[in-house]
Amino acid sequence: MSRDLTIILESDRVLLRPLSLEDEEALQLIADDDSLWVYGLQDLSKPGELNKYIRKALEDRENETTAVWVIIDKKTNQMAGCTRLAEISWKDERGQIGWTWIGRDFQGSGLNKEMKFLILRYGFEVLGLNRIEFKADERNHQSRQALLSIGAMREGILRQHMKIHNGYIRNTVFYSILASEWDTVKEQYFKNFIHNHD
Repeated sequence: MSRDLTIILESDRVLLRPLSLEDEEALQLIADDDSLWVYGLQDLSKPGELNKYIRKALEDRENETTAVWVIIDKKTNQMAGCTRLAEISWKDERGQIGWTWIGRDFQGSGLNKEMKFLILRYGFEVLGLNRIEFKADERNHQSRQALLSIGAMREGILRQHMKIHNGYIRNTVFYSILASEWDTVKEQYFKNFIHNHD
């Protein structure tokens, strides 16, 4: 199986291009909307935070634990945000989709679901992972519903698990999809995308 973490993922609707330092200026325009960080571990609208975020992501990619992309909406040819397949453990054949933030104009447009399909397919079919996890703040009902809508299995809640940027210690809900479930999940939840990408 490949270990290429700088791969471009693409469909008719979305282009996921590997993040670079040159993307900071364009991403900052999106990150300046502080409503994106209500549940965030960091507040990337604050000066210097996005730069630190990007440098850490690139360092993790260098260490082969993260694939990180900027999200391009091909309908408008605009940058929509950023996402990752991170915390990759090659020994355990596991990774986590997250660190996803999308500008308000693109939320609810179907972009997020299509992007998740591309990353799941890459994780299972290219990298050969056995398990892909997702984490959500227990209070973030929109995110939790979105995870159920792509066939992720809710596993449980870790109580007072993580401190977010404003000092609140959140409960974290874990979800996952396993390689043994992927064919069923793909057919059941991503049927429209499969026929567009084969």
